[in-house]
Order: sequence, then C-alpha cells, then structure tokens
Amino acid sequence: MAMSEPGSIACDELRTFVDNRIGFVELNRPQALNALTLPMIRVMHAALDAWRADAGILAIVVYSPHPRGLSAGGDLRHLYDLSLRADVSAREQFFIEEYTLDYAIFTYPKPYIALMNGIVMGGGMGISLGAHRTGGLRVVTTSTQMAMPETRIGFFPDVGASWFLARTPGAIGQYLAVTGATIRAADALYAGLADVCIDEAALPALLERLRSEPFADGADVVDCIARAAATAPCDAARDPQCSSLAAARAWIDRHFGQRDVAHILASLEAERADGARDWAEEIVATLRERSPLAMAVSLDVVARAEGSMAECLRRDLDLTRSMFEFGDVVEGVRARIVDKDDHPQWRIARIEDVRSLDVDRMFVRPWSVETHPLRHLHG
Repeated sequence: MAMSEPGSIACDELRTFVDNRIGFVELNRPQALNALTLPMIRVMHAALDAWRADAGILAIVVYSPHPRGLSAGGDLRHLYDLSLRADVSAREQFFIEEYTLDYAIFTYPKPYIALMNGIVMGGGMGISLGAHRTGGLRVVTTSTQMAMPETRIGFFPDVGASWFLARTPGAIGQYLAVTGATIRAADALYAGLADVCIDEAALPALLERLRSEPFADGADVVDCIARAAATAPCDAARDPQCSSLAAARAWIDRHFGQRDVAHILASLEAERADGARDWAEEIVATLRERSPLAMAVSLDVVARAEGSMAECLRRDLDLTRSMFEFGDVVEGVRARIVDKDDHPQWRIARIEDVRSLDVDRMFVRPWSVETHPLRHLHG
C-alpha cells in the first residue's frame, strides 16, 4: 500500500483519491477485468473507513477508467491455487475481508455511487449493489453486462447478492441465481438491480462534472448523476418493461417458482406453449451444463435471504468453506478457468440425483456464534 498523492491511497491495481469533496475509487487491473485481489479490497476498505467520518467528503464514486468493465469478480485463480495448497486460512481471509467490505458499503453513511460500466459480475456486484442502500446510485450503461455466474464454476451467488436477488420481482432472483444468466441495463432496471442508466459515451463528461461542479452536500452529487442520466439516457431507461426479463417474466415465474432444481428442470422440459419452446430448450441446455449441487445450493441461498445483510454474509462465508471442501468449485475453476477444457466432472452428475440431504450439508455452520469471523457485522 502506498500514498500516490495527498489524500490518496493506492496499490498497483486500485487507487483512491479525493477530488472536489468526492472520494473516488478507481479500479485499475484491466488485464484481469479488475478481478478483486486482497490488496485491492484492503485499499478500498481503508479509504472508505478514512472518509466515513470526514465531513469534507460528501459522497463516494467507484468506477474503472477501462471500458471493458468495472469488475469481473474475485481472483478465482488465486483462490484455486490456495485450495490446491490446502491453505484454508488464507482462502477464508480473502472472503472475510471481501464480505466485510461489502457490508461496509451496504451500511455506508454517505451516498455511494457505483458506475457499473461493462462487465460487472461476482465480486463486482458486491461492491456495487449496496449503493442503493446509502442514498447513492447504481448506474448502468449501454455496455453493462451483469451476472452472478457462479453456478457455472460450481459456486453460488455470494457477496450478499442473495439479499438483492431475494427482493427482485417474482422468481427473477431464483432464475438469475440458478442459471447465472447475464443481463443488460434494461433487465437490471426492471429487476430493481440498478437505479439509472446513462449512455456509455457520456461517462467521461460525467466524471469531469463530478470533479468540477460545486456541491453543497451528498444529495447534490447524486442529483448531478441523475441529471446526467436524464440528459444522456440509454434506450433501456426509456422502457424497462421492454427488457428481455420482462418479456420472459411469465415463464420465469412459472418454472423458477418451483421448489427445487429437479422440479424446475421437469417444468421446463414439459414446456410446450407456443413461443416458449425455444426459450425453455435454451434454459434446459444451460442447466444441464451447470453444477447440479451448486444450482441447488444457489436456489436455497435466495430462499434463505429474507433476513438481514449481516446474516446473508455470514451464511455466504459458511458456504465458502463447504463449497470448497465438499462442492464443485475447485473442479469448476479448473475446467473453466485454469485448464479451460470446459468439461468439469461434477460430484453429482445429474440434477435429478441431488438430495435435500446433500444441500442441507452445505449449510452446516463451521463456527459458533461467538467465534464466527463475521460476528462483528450487526444484525
């Protein structure tokens, strides 16, 4: 960690600085799509802590100057390597600090604005979605591609994303969690996972306004962004009801409202309604190549997310241990990211063979209430 200029903290891949009474968090690891490392998490959290009680800081803006995306998630290759070395302590430390940062954002006392340009997945969602709770904004653009694609690698939607997925309309949260589907700006607005949309080409001018326009308080900063979104809107903002999620909503609710993944699959395979056949066949093909156990766990994670964010994050941490030790994530990362053979050998090969006992086992808490690493999160 190094000081790069007065009032700033930086590591090689993330810089924080203050300009015009706004705290900026700039992600700068383009070669890895800004995948979060522990040093990045620590620098970001240190800056947020320093700005929390500083009356001179009105709001926070997190962004990336690189157009490919805000963040593709956590550094999965590093977590895979730690697992091969059986370094459970180091692996869990990453998740402990990542989830603590996510909670700090969710409960931040000043407006937090996430510019969710390009790819925003996994851990990138963790540092973005909580903006909605701070009086800030989740800003999507014409290039936004959002997802919690973890079932593809045998994992589950962590970083507290289940709290937000559980509060989407109908069965959209279950659909996104199980399939890991990528959504665009209009879908995000329709699902309540974004607040405003702005044309990607207007982002440089918006950042310049944030560094130059006078602001009296955090609400003024938020209003500046809202005005920019109103004057340079993307088509998605004009009518989210025309999004692909809205178009598929009846089918999503019908199939993903089922009690488990086996019943979801059976419902989809029985679909013969005109106009839905192609959609159902595409989703069935997706489910058949995801981890059956991870999909079952993901469905349950959303179902259990009606409580507080603190409870969700503690549950997420519990699941990281069981998913690495008894689940498919190590094999999934090997097949999809490391060896790239795209042929993972899942522990349970067929969706129909996943038992409720297999799922319940994954939710066993490895710590007591008194010793839980996230016991300091309130609620």
